[in-house]
Amino acid sequence: MKKIHWMAALAIGVLVGCKSNEAPKKESNSQPNIVVIYTDDLGYGDIGANGATEIKTPNIDKLAAGGVRFTNGYASSATCTPSRYALLTGVYPWKNKNAKILPGTAPLIIGTDQITLPKMLKSKGYHTGIVGKWHLGLGSGNVNWNKTVSPGPNEVGFDYSYIMAATQDRVPTVYIENGDVVNLDPNDPIEIDYKNNFPGQTSGKDNPELTTMKWHHGHNNTIVNGIPRIGYMKGGEAAKWSDVDMADHFLKGAQDYVKKHKDGPFFLYYGMQQPHVPRTPHPRFVGKSGMGPRGDVIVEADWIIGEFLKTLEEEGLLENTLIVFSSDNGPVLNDGYYDDAVEKLGKHTPAGVLRGGKYSLYEAGTHVPFITSWKGTIKPGVSDALVCQMDLLTSISALVGSDITTNDSQNVLNAFLGKSKQGRQDLVLEASSKTAYRKGDWAMIPPYKGQAVLKQVNIELGNAPEYQLYNLKEDPSQQNNLASSNKAKLEEMIAGYTAIRGAQSEEIKEIELH
Repeated sequence: MKKIHWMAALAIGVLVGCKSNEAPKKESNSQPNIVVIYTDDLGYGDIGANGATEIKTPNIDKLAAGGVRFTNGYASSATCTPSRYALLTGVYPWKNKNAKILPGTAPLIIGTDQITLPKMLKSKGYHTGIVGKWHLGLGSGNVNWNKTVSPGPNEVGFDYSYIMAATQDRVPTVYIENGDVVNLDPNDPIEIDYKNNFPGQTSGKDNPELTTMKWHHGHNNTIVNGIPRIGYMKGGEAAKWSDVDMADHFLKGAQDYVKKHKDGPFFLYYGMQQPHVPRTPHPRFVGKSGMGPRGDVIVEADWIIGEFLKTLEEEGLLENTLIVFSSDNGPVLNDGYYDDAVEKLGKHTPAGVLRGGKYSLYEAGTHVPFITSWKGTIKPGVSDALVCQMDLLTSISALVGSDITTNDSQNVLNAFLGKSKQGRQDLVLEASSKTAYRKGDWAMIPPYKGQAVLKQVNIELGNAPEYQLYNLKEDPSQQNNLASSNKAKLEEMIAGYTAIRGAQSEEIKEIELH
């Protein structure tokens, strides 16, 4: 099999064969550390490096300036759980019917016998950790939160996990360390129900006077810290998190992990919660953006990233650490609470020139910020290569000399390292179990029934009764549908899409192309 080699920093001074059983074995401390910084609902246009002028993100911009900034970097899905599933497993999320936005009580959707990025790295001597958002399910159903919750991150490859189960707007509103709820008082057990409230318990719907954040849609159940959530929770008072301190809390967890395992090699998956709702900036960031809480938590997230990078630098790790920065899906403004995200947006465009947003098959749903950085190894630059977070498994596997891969995850290591402008050839993208196709400069969306706009969040979903075909190089905002005027290209795109997705897919319809 053809070998692809990478040149490490001078201190490493070794070559690692890609997908080869003859790859030379190295001592564990010669392997590069791997860090994935994963933001939540951050749009392509939300950072200065991608053209934002109304909001300042100096630390993310510095990371981009020192590495490769991808103009065609994608999450696999326009929503969080599916993207996280694809990143960690290297598998298209639409192949798993359970890879959809999960309630806080959902069972683990990654099989404990499944290949994962942390498992692969463990096989090469890495210590593996996750700090932050999980949202891939826990347990096998009917979780007892008052005992060790299993299976979870620790059963799919992570040696250490410090997480929130789902999202900041869902119960349980507690931190979980290696399966155990942190600071849980056994005399105040936790009870969770996503359908019915507990007798005598208040809720955002019935007791709006007890809330400090007004719900817009869906977020009107148990009130924690003045914020109404999705789902009902009783007990666990001593274990409940402080929302305004969450960013600092996870930062300390990430810093502590790096310091503890600095002799490496280590893999850290750092799942940040910003700018997902509820947007609860620490008081020192309130008002800093002039855009309300959404802008403030982006400024906060940028500062947090800067502090984390300082830790890597202080510990002498930047020269031996590959950093990947991205977002799980595109942006959304009003996503459940009244927080002035729409009213104070001003001239800022979270999606940049892209159409759509979170939940959407249009570009803004999955076309996200994507940066790779490795001081002294990655030459700074901008790349138009088509890359996806799903490709991290196979590409990093090649980097560390493993032959573990999946059918869906492709080896685009040279693109990630800035050595090649060639990424993957094509990609199937997903939004709410519906899929679209990206190849070269082109994007194709099959016909779909359903509403054109998700009115609750005012985002175009991409549903239309006819095929949609766009030349993204000439029309990045997807305003000119070429499906009827370029039938040859449409036919080619349908063929490529069908080869991956399958002709049996519900959205494939017989049409007359000529």
